[in-house]
Order: sequence, then structure tokens, then C-alpha cells
Amino acid sequence: MYFRPSKPHNMNRIILLLAGVLLVITSCTRQSRESSKDPTDEPVDLVNPLMGTDSEFELSNGNTYPAIALPWGMNFWTPQTGEMGDGWAYTYDAYKIRGIKQTHQPSPWVNDYGAFSLMAVTGDVKIDEDSRASWFSHKAEEAKPNYYSVYLADYDTKVEVTPTERAAIFRFTFPKTDSAFILLDGFFEGSSVTIAPDKRTITGYARNNSGGVPDNFHNYFVARFDKPFEYQGSWSEGEYTPGKLNAESEHSGAVVGFDTEKGETVHVKVASSFISPEQARLNLERETGSKSFEQVRAEGRKTWNNELNRIKIHGGSLDEQRTFYSCLYRVLLFPRKFYEFNEQEEMVHYSPYNGEVKSGYMFTDNGFWDTFRAVFPFFTLMYPELNSNIMKGLVNTYKESGWLPEWASPGHRNVMIGSNSASIIADSYLKGIKGYDIETLYEAMVKNTKGHGPVESVGRYGAEYYNELGYVPYDVGINENAARTLEYAYADYTIMELAEELGKPEEEIAKFAERAQNYRNLFDPETNLMRGKNEDGTFQSPFNPFKWGDAFTEGNSWHYTWSVFHDVQGLADLMGGRQAFSEMLDSIFALPPKFDASYYGFPIHEIREMQIVNMGQYAHGNQPIQHMPYLYNYAGEPWKTQQWVREIMDRLYSPHPDGYCGDEDNGQTSAWYVFSSMGFYPVCPGQQNYALGSPLFDRIEVEMPEGNTLTINNVNNAPGNVYIQYVKLNGDHLEQNYIRHQTLQDGGELTFEMGPEPNKQRGADPESFPPSMSNEE
Repeated sequence: MYFRPSKPHNMNRIILLLAGVLLVITSCTRQSRESSKDPTDEPVDLVNPLMGTDSEFELSNGNTYPAIALPWGMNFWTPQTGEMGDGWAYTYDAYKIRGIKQTHQPSPWVNDYGAFSLMAVTGDVKIDEDSRASWFSHKAEEAKPNYYSVYLADYDTKVEVTPTERAAIFRFTFPKTDSAFILLDGFFEGSSVTIAPDKRTITGYARNNSGGVPDNFHNYFVARFDKPFEYQGSWSEGEYTPGKLNAESEHSGAVVGFDTEKGETVHVKVASSFISPEQARLNLERETGSKSFEQVRAEGRKTWNNELNRIKIHGGSLDEQRTFYSCLYRVLLFPRKFYEFNEQEEMVHYSPYNGEVKSGYMFTDNGFWDTFRAVFPFFTLMYPELNSNIMKGLVNTYKESGWLPEWASPGHRNVMIGSNSASIIADSYLKGIKGYDIETLYEAMVKNTKGHGPVESVGRYGAEYYNELGYVPYDVGINENAARTLEYAYADYTIMELAEELGKPEEEIAKFAERAQNYRNLFDPETNLMRGKNEDGTFQSPFNPFKWGDAFTEGNSWHYTWSVFHDVQGLADLMGGRQAFSEMLDSIFALPPKFDASYYGFPIHEIREMQIVNMGQYAHGNQPIQHMPYLYNYAGEPWKTQQWVREIMDRLYSPHPDGYCGDEDNGQTSAWYVFSSMGFYPVCPGQQNYALGSPLFDRIEVEMPEGNTLTINNVNNAPGNVYIQYVKLNGDHLEQNYIRHQTLQDGGELTFEMGPEPNKQRGADPESFPPSMSNEE
């Protein structure tokens, strides 16, 4: 281009034009740099608490609710779209909100306890939850782990909440009105409210529960407002009385009112206690005190960023980053802290087992049938101090109830099967976590093997048959008998390992070693599958391996046959060796998603979730089979693990409301993703090994408990490069298909080189296989 200097006005235009172009280029470069900025500086912004909320009874895409909480907090808060008492408290496709609920719900199937809610209305007082419910839109909703806000369209009011562990602060922003009201709904099954205008408080209790509580159970609450009340009233059993300051009935609630200018805010600080009203006030003062809403919000943000930043990811798509941190957030929610601190700063808890106030740790809201698989192994790897405290809580549970919990919410619940508490205790101690009374826990584990407790899910239902015959028979009226046998055998393996570590008598160790092989009693060589067996030793007949339930738990024989976590080599030998074993693994994905739902009378949601994802008989939406893709590592074909693990991550997870392929379940389905993203998975808790998979991100920096950093490098990472070419640990080739627990905690550099085609030489030698009981080192 040629410019003639004889026309200065044109030159000025050119200079301006060039300056504009330079500005655009600089701006674009800056935007590009910002868009690729390391997202882990503020990972809380990548978390979507709405992931998994597009769920219902018939089909679960997570069965989650937005838990607005701190990690392992005693209380969570959630917007309530469902009816009072509905386990589906928040569903993404709902369009009305009934209130913001304090919740302790671990699962819609287990439901809630001690719940109450706050709600804003303007105009007429509306106490009925249907009448007061307001339209809302996700376009005017913001959900983060430490903060939730929503615009209540019917009342032109914005509601915000930010939590602490045992308290929260609400901020209500009202329009100009002389009738701005805040309702506190104590819910059904017994509640009480007392309004104290001079103190600007509402106090009371909520007793609603779904079981697992002593007779004297109460959740005591206190709500303190920052403005004087210009109106107050209360209701009992749907009858509202203006001016009445208290109510105590099956269903009670309170109303306070204000004259507000447009944009005027009312702040409410709320706390609760399972111990006493006085303790609730102490919790309120200790955790909110003189703090502002924004101060508590910032503290919660910092807390979440600190925990999420323990694992810093680099690379991957934005959706993959959001999925990872949304899953990690779920892993860090349960089990719930069920302890408080009294005036002397002593740790105390209300016992959900005997109703007394006792000293020490207590945790609850966890189903070990789900979480023994990956959640608790994650804690043993990343949070040994927390794990030790949970063990102390298990000691207290045993002392207060006489049994270990298997599904606690808040006390023993008759949910699921197995005695999987053995696994998490053994895994903790065998991985070097101490500081608790292991002898008492070992005593409790052994007691579990002799019978069942106050409900069938505690201890071992069918133990008398199992201990005598080596299996729980199909024809003696004990449901899900084959699944029980397999889970008991695995638990016996972990007891054996712990008994050896504790120096127990040889005959005791040998007894549990023998029982750990009881899985063999259900193996049917004609089908190469596990099968129910009658008391007389004959196999259950007719046998349909596609039949859900019956001898199995929320699955069929194709799902449960692999529940030999501790002796994969032994299972492979039964099937005829590694090639036959691998072919059986292949069959899972090759078979059509056929099913027999006759045991239930209809296709349960877990069946539908398997059927619709087009992965054959693989049912990732339910936990028993989640470890199965990693078993190719034991058969000399680790590239198949790499292929399927990456496909599962890519297809079955996303950071959206339909982001799971079944129940999330207390962090377990999320923990699978977190581990798998890092490139390894704990197939057998109680052993020291993690089977290798296919790491997802370019680089991951993991802050280990002792201050060591594990850096996981993914060389040549790309969407199609899912296959490991080689692995190096601190510069040395790692030929094994597994990595040791202590190696990870020691930190260093773990480098994967990836490619588009499998390296079928690496990991094919039996010396590379992860150890099993049959060939354990």
C-alpha cells in the first residue's frame, strides 16, 4: 500500500485506523490469554451445584440438589421446589420455589430430617406452600457452593443465602411495599415457633424425619433479624393467627413483616443445633457473630477454593474442567459433621443412636455400600486427618449403639446390604492412618460377622448361613443373597488383612482368609457368572443372568460377578484364565441392554439408566459395576481399560443438570470421575494399589497431605489420544498396570505419554498385573 504524505488529513485517518487495528489485536490477544488463564485459581467458579438436578423418580441424572454448604457441613441449604417431605426437594424442570430449606438429606430415597425453610412473600400473607410458591427462572438464579440467589418473580423479591457449617445468613431484597413478609416454616411431624419482637428473633424446633432417630430428636433453630418487626403472626395446622407469637403443633410456622423501600434489604442470621436451643444460639453467635453477609460469603468462597485447589487441573475443555470440579465438590459434601462445640469449646454431639449428648466426633449421612468404593479411598489418599476423625466417630457409634453403621441418616437406617464398614476401617488403618481406637473397631467388625443388628442392613443379615455354608442361600427367604455373599467375602478379606496387621491369632486370620474365598461357592462354571445357590448346594434354577434384583442388589449377575475386588486373579482362574476373563469383560459392552424386571414388577430407574446409554450391560449409573472397566489391567489388556474409562468420562458425565447417568450417591459416582481423570482408580480398598486408566487433563498438580506435590503429566493429550504409550515415574519407566498408595503420597512426577492407538506390549505381562489375593505380594 502506498501513502502520499502530501495529504496530511488522510495520514491522520490512516494513523487512527492503524491505532484501532492495533487496539483490536491487543484486545484479542488479551482476551485469548484470559480465556486460557489457569482456571484453578478460583475453581469454585467452575462448580455447578445444579449438575444432576434434572432427575425424577423414573429416571435419575444424578438425583442431586444444589447443596449450598461448606465441606462436610452440619447443615446444607437448598431451594425447595418439591412439596414438604418430598425427597426430590429441587428438580431442574420445576418453575416454582416454595422456600429455601435447611436440609440434611443424603439421598431422595433416604429423604430428609430436621428440615425447615424460610420464604419471602409480599402482599397478602400466604402460609400454604402451594399458595406462597413463586415463579422463578434459571435465568435469574445463581448457584455456587457458598452462595445461592434467586428472584421470586411473584413478589419482586431477591433471596440470597450464604452458609457456615452450622449457620447461614440470608439477604432478602424487597420492593417498595408496606407488606413485606418473611415466613419460617417448621414443617410437619412436630414443630414449634416462638417470635420475640424485642430480640428480633424466631426460635423453635423441627422434628420431621424419615427414621433413624431417637424419641427425643429435635433440630432446634434460631433466626435473628437485623430490622425490627412491624408485623408478626404464627400458624398451627394451617390456621394462621395474626399477632400470635408462638405455636406448637404437628405443623407450625411464623411470619414477620416489614415496610420496605425499593431495594431495601432484610438480613437474617440462622443457626441450628441437635443438642439444645442454647447450643443453637451459641452456634449462631460463634459462626456469624458480627459478620456481614459478604464477609461470610467470602469466607465460604475461600474455604471451597482451598479444598478444590488441592487438585489443580490444566488443559481440557471448559466443560471437562467444570465437570471435574463439580464432581470434586460432591465428593467433599458427605459424610456430614454431626458434632458441635459447647461453651467450653468441647466437642459434643447429640447421639442419633441413644438420644444422649456425648463427647467427641460423630459423622452421619453416608451409605457405605456406595462410598466404600472410591469416596473413602479418596479420603485415605487426600484427607487422612479427616479420615482419622471419621474413624473416631465410628468408635462412638459402636459404643452408643452396639453396632457399626452401614447406612446412617442420622442413625441406623434399613437401607442396602453388606458390611462395608469393614472395608473403610481396614483401608484407613492399613494405609497408615492412626489416632483412633482400632481395637474397638476391630471388635465391632468381628461382631458384624456374627449376625445382624437393630435393622437388617446393620451387621450381616444371613450370617448364620454364610458362616456355616460359605454362602447365603437363595431359598431361605433372605433377599439379595448372592450379592450379600459376595460383599461379605470381600469384607472378610479386609478383616483378614487388618487382623494380620494387628497381630491377631493365626487361627483367626485363617478363618477370615478362608471366608474371603467364599465367592467361589457362587461361581457357575457353565455360564462363567455368579449365581444364587440353594441351601442344599444346588444352583438356583431357572437362571436368567439378565434378571435384576432377586439374588442381587439393584443389578443382575452380569453386574455383580465382578464383585471380587480382592481376588480378581482368582476370579479369572475360575473363568478359565486371562483370555476367557477378558472375553467375559468384553461381553458386558457387547451384549444388548436387555433386562428382566419381574422381581420389581416394573423397570426401576437403574434399569432405564443402563438401557438408554447404549453401552450394553454396563450400568455405570449404579455402583456395583463401576470398577469393572479397570479389570482389564488384571488380564493383560490395559488398553481396553483406557478406551472404556475415557469413553465413560466423555459420554456419561457433563457439568449440566443431566450430567450424571444415575444416582450420584454421596460422592461415589463423582469420586469415580475424579480418580479416573487423574489416571488411576482404587479397585480394591484395603489393598495398597490403584489400577491405571487414561488421564484426562494435560497436567494435574495434587497437593498431598504431607506437603508433597504429585504432578501428573499427560504428554500428547488430545481427545483421540486415549491410549497409554508409556508411563514414567520420576523419570523411570513404570511397567506395572498399577501404582502404590505411598508412591502417590510421596509426590513426584507421574508422566503418561498418550497416543491414538493402543500399545499392546505395555502391561501385557502377568508381572505387570495388580496383585490379587491369589497372588498377593
